[in-house]
Amino acid sequence: QRWSNQTVVTEFVLQGFSEHPELWLPLLGCFSFLYTVALMGNAVIIAVVSYSASLRSPMYFFLCNLAIMDIICTSSVLPKVLAGLASEKNTISFPGCMAQLFFLLWSLSSELLLLTVMAYDRYEAICHPLHYGSKMSPLLCRSLALGVWVVCALNASVHTGLMMRLSFCGSNIVTHFFCEIPPLLLLSCSPTLMNSIMTVLADAFYGVINFVLTLASYCCIIASILRMRSASGRQRAFSTCSSHLLVVSVYYSAVFCAYISPASSYGPERSKVSGVLYTTLSPTLNPIIYSLRNTEVKHALKRLILLSRR
Repeated sequence: QRWSNQTVVTEFVLQGFSEHPELWLPLLGCFSFLYTVALMGNAVIIAVVSYSASLRSPMYFFLCNLAIMDIICTSSVLPKVLAGLASEKNTISFPGCMAQLFFLLWSLSSELLLLTVMAYDRYEAICHPLHYGSKMSPLLCRSLALGVWVVCALNASVHTGLMMRLSFCGSNIVTHFFCEIPPLLLLSCSPTLMNSIMTVLADAFYGVINFVLTLASYCCIIASILRMRSASGRQRAFSTCSSHLLVVSVYYSAVFCAYISPASSYGPERSKVSGVLYTTLSPTLNPIIYSLRNTEVKHALKRLILLSRR
């Protein structure tokens, strides 16, 4: 297709790991294993929380939502990565790229908001235990989860819609293994000011503000734990938060590395590493962290396994 004597891009070439062909086979095996573990692990979390009466608390309800978003996040990226590693052709159509961008932004922003909501839930449980049941009611929990899904879907729609309005008439090589905002903006031959402004606003809300709220929640939680007189009470309170703290650390490290920087300072190799962290490693580790470090989840999983064998 031609427009103003320039070729209009109708598909993109995902650079992926083409610069290291000797790693294709090991990476194919590694990503296949991680994708399988991520799908199975998060599916198990969803099943255990859904069928175990002992896991009806708000914390596990939000954990179930996080597991759903983990599946969406990794499934929006890894199937295409595996197909590219298995073949020499690693292209993606323009509509396919926009669809991938939408689901990635939707799931990633939802995960960040859910982590903040989960931090608030732990704050109420530890700092205000007597009022926890009335404050974190089932209606409020469902409303918070629905609000996260809707707000983040709108956010993803805005960014994807702005990206679809851009013209791509030069190089079509995306210096990443999936469609992400910074490398796509670098390929556009249209003004990208509005995209950059919306990206900064989203970074401020989903990255900085949520991080500050999560950090504030845990500062209050730690202060409350330190004031506890019982050593067993302190240990029990900290054990319920340690898994979430570990997950938060992994997520924000990757997201800050990938998004809290201008598109002009975009570094392909750095972005690929952070991309692996939040699209592959985090969804894989989350169910492992929560199951191994949480006795209630382990007991519920054992009961579910015993029931399935009957």
